[in-house]
Amino acid sequence: MNLKLTLLAVSSLVSVAQATLVEKTVIYEQGGVTLEGFQVYDDAVSGKRPGVLVIHQWTGLAENEKRRSRMLAELGYTVFAADVYGKGVRPQVPEAGKEAGKYKTDRGLYRARMLAALDVLKADERTDATKLAAIGYCFGGTGVLELARAGTEISGVVSFHGGLDSAPGMAAVAGKIPAKVLVLHGAADPYVPAEQLAAFQKEMTEAKADWQVVLYSDAVHAFTQKEAGNDPSKGAAYQQAADERSWGAMQQFFKELFK
Repeated sequence: MNLKLTLLAVSSLVSVAQATLVEKTVIYEQGGVTLEGFQVYDDAVSGKRPGVLVIHQWTGLAENEKRRSRMLAELGYTVFAADVYGKGVRPQVPEAGKEAGKYKTDRGLYRARMLAALDVLKADERTDATKLAAIGYCFGGTGVLELARAGTEISGVVSFHGGLDSAPGMAAVAGKIPAKVLVLHGAADPYVPAEQLAAFQKEMTEAKADWQVVLYSDAVHAFTQKEAGNDPSKGAAYQQAADERSWGAMQQFFKELFK
């Protein structure tokens, strides 16, 4: 896969909460397309540290991903939130579904965009490139599983209420998934039927991957996102318990990966 990466411009600001966070907009490139990602790290932490890549939901890189990135930086990680769609491409519903569909039907392009972002994270002087993980939400949850399926050399991936299906001819290959896989999933998610969940577990088992699936009772799609509202009958809704439990599960997973 031929990736072209160019760091073109950076702007920064500093915010203070118990950590001293430095935030940067990073302009980079893949396949001739200009992308605009978001980097954040705690300037009070010295030396290299594990890096975490964040993949956005279907409306593109927005405040939700930036908020999660800040939370990760406060835990001591160098964080880069990818831009899969391109600079200025931040679609809302229903256009978001069409934009996400471009990448779900072209998993090769999707992987290339995420790998370009991973290169940005790895190239940062604060990142320990031997200790990398990726997390994603909804569309991004689907994405980080694609990174694992691609055999990407990272420690682990975490999918929050993401799609679990694989594309024809691009399923996991036995013995070629170095990343450990954690799926955090709503047990009542109507967008991921039981058949898809079962097929994913079969795929990971046959690939001899190190995988885990955690199901949260009564949680539907988008259970980490307050913007989804609180009506589970719509199929997507915030659930505080599942949000807090899944974030805790991710932190425990990272302790295992980076010990």
